[in-house]
Amino acid sequence: MLRRAALGAALALSAAPLAAQAPVVTKVDPPNWWTGHSINPVRILVRGRHLAGARFACGRLACGNVRVNAAGTSAFADVRVPAGTRPGRYPLTLATAGGSARVDFSVDAPLARAGRFQGWSQDDVIYLIMPDRFADGDAANNDPAASPGLLDRANPRRYHGGDLAGVRAKLPYLKALGVTAIWMNPVYDNTNVLDTIETANGQPTTAYHGYHAIDYYGVEERFGTLAELKGLTDAAHAVGIKVILDMVANHTSAFHPWVDDSPTPTWYNGTRPRHLANTFQGWTIADPYAPPHLRRETLDGWFVNFLPDLNQGDPEAARYLTQNTLWWLGATGVDGIRQDTWQYVPRTFWNPWMTAINREYPRVKVVGEVLEGDPSLVSFHQGGRRGWDGVDPKVQYQFDFPVYFALRDAFARGRSLKPVAVMLSRDHLYPDPTSLVTLLGSHDERRFMGEPGATHEGLRLAYTFLLTYRGTPLIYYGDEIGMPGAGDPDNRRDFPGGFPGDARNAFEPGGRTAEEQTTWAHVQRLLALRAARPDLRRGRTVHLQVGEQTYVYARGTSVVALNNDARPAEVRVPAAAFPAPALRADALGRCAPPRRDGADVVLAIPARAGCVF
Repeated sequence: MLRRAALGAALALSAAPLAAQAPVVTKVDPPNWWTGHSINPVRILVRGRHLAGARFACGRLACGNVRVNAAGTSAFADVRVPAGTRPGRYPLTLATAGGSARVDFSVDAPLARAGRFQGWSQDDVIYLIMPDRFADGDAANNDPAASPGLLDRANPRRYHGGDLAGVRAKLPYLKALGVTAIWMNPVYDNTNVLDTIETANGQPTTAYHGYHAIDYYGVEERFGTLAELKGLTDAAHAVGIKVILDMVANHTSAFHPWVDDSPTPTWYNGTRPRHLANTFQGWTIADPYAPPHLRRETLDGWFVNFLPDLNQGDPEAARYLTQNTLWWLGATGVDGIRQDTWQYVPRTFWNPWMTAINREYPRVKVVGEVLEGDPSLVSFHQGGRRGWDGVDPKVQYQFDFPVYFALRDAFARGRSLKPVAVMLSRDHLYPDPTSLVTLLGSHDERRFMGEPGATHEGLRLAYTFLLTYRGTPLIYYGDEIGMPGAGDPDNRRDFPGGFPGDARNAFEPGGRTAEEQTTWAHVQRLLALRAARPDLRRGRTVHLQVGEQTYVYARGTSVVALNNDARPAEVRVPAAAFPAPALRADALGRCAPPRRDGADVVLAIPARAGCVF
């Protein structure tokens, strides 16, 4: 009888409902917001455990519109900052049937606008930096305790130690070169393990490049801290250099906690075991005749089939991404954004995203990455007009990859110059061709000097074009000295002298070869000339002569003459078309002054040389 009674009691106990467990809060995004912000309320995402049935008590702030996912691991809530709220800490309380938990949250005064959030224009020159490969300014963060064992400078796919402190230390170098803005690859907290999903030749890799975010509100610990990022921005502004942050709204790391525990059922397009692969058919986005199923893989597919594709059609995900963009701007005071993989995100997201940026930071500029060689595809994504889909993406800038590919063919591979002028004749496709970022290299392509047959002469000639034509020119770190490099990751070599123990220091003239120094000095001279002559930045462009290996154009009252041939060339231009009020010397010192010959002006251009009259 006693045994039966004990068994009955045990069964009764097991049938009784378990006591609800107390909520556990592990993260809140964003952790702070600002007084007087154009977004109010701000929608927070609280991560943790046992959040089912959550209610929020917000003290002096106002909370509402709470939503919790089925797993009880994500809770959304609107937090309103009343007018007159003083900056400070305003912890929230999340309560469930099982208890309560503190949610840390603060309200900050906005950064002063003067000297911040400046945007950029064709008056600027952008310098692209991959922080991990540029300079190591703080050895203490090279092998952090949170994710050790990923540093190996001998391995091109491991971390090498470059950081924000290193970039800050090299600001004088950039200022001396003539750079007015820096664009850094993403500084998000990235995949912190050896990635065995993405491998190279069977070898695990790391996210040293910054494009595999695991925390959209964290700074990669190997690069530094949020305070150091803001300090770098302030230091750059103090010497007249703007800062552009790289952002990724298209995808996350495969190791992001969301992948296996999403805040909403539709946070991503697909799941880890079941998803589309991106087919990179960018033309389908611009094609008015493409049916939805042709676009779906490009818009919803996982990048290279392993980076989870965020679903901007999910209202919670879209709001999260928009607020995150504004948070980085507000927390750092940077001047612009480079947005990765622009064309793989629905255009219906970009319009309200840009609207939110423009409302809060009207001077901030954004450049999108549409890595296509067809100007009809790139121009479709530039803001300023509605496409066939009725959407104006509103983004001010796009990269001029169509001209980039033509420049590579002409100046690196020694082919005809005529396709460069022909490509530029398609500027009529763009709402604003002056709002293009022109470039000779980037972290996604083999370096200029990595092209078969490329020479420093050809590189210098290419720079003569790049730094005297329309748009905002971009210099990829190391290209100013002609660093070599084949495809990824060889195109991301360490800058010589940026790391302890380097055999030479190319940040100094004495650490460069004679050829490197000649190229560096040529770039510096062109940048000084561009800064001194407004017509090289904003002047009207007129093509005066276009040949197979010669190309002459006017920029305002300046005339640029290029000879891509291995032999000297003589070019005749009708004097009536020559815009200079007087025939003057070449500012680069390569060509004799133009001479009059009847109704023509005659330009004598040395082999593989460029001149600016």
